[in-house]
Amino acid sequence: MVAWFEIPVMDMNRAMTFYEKVFNIELQRHQLDGIEMGWFPNKNETGIATGTLIHAKEHYTPSEYGVLVYFACDDVANEIGRVVAAGGKVISDKKQISESHGYMAFFMDSEGNRIALHSSK
Repeated sequence: MVAWFEIPVMDMNRAMTFYEKVFNIELQRHQLDGIEMGWFPNKNETGIATGTLIHAKEHYTPSEYGVLVYFACDDVANEIGRVVAAGGKVISDKKQISESHGYMAFFMDSEGNRIALHSSK
C-alpha cells in the first residue's frame, strides 16, 4: 500500500552517507523545483523509486515524532548492527513482534528521524 515516502533531512550529504552505510545501497540524487532528493532504490519489477530523503526549506523538518517508516530487511539484526557506526542511535534492538509477524527494531537516523526495520526472521 505504500506508494511513496519522504524522510526529511537537514544535511543531504550526511543523510545519504548514513542510509547508504546502514542498508548497503546507493541512493540517487535528484533536484526537482529547488528541492533536493536522495531516491532509494526499488527492488520491484518497475525499478522506480518509492521513497526519498528530502531537503526543502518549507514543510520538511526531521522529527522523532513524525511519520514512522518501516524498511523491509532480510534480517533486522544486520541493518540495526550498522546504525551506530553510520552515525545514528539504536532505540530498540531486534525484538520479535510475534511468531507470525516477524521482528522489528527502531533507530534514530543521522538527521533525528525515528525509523523502523522489519524482517520475517
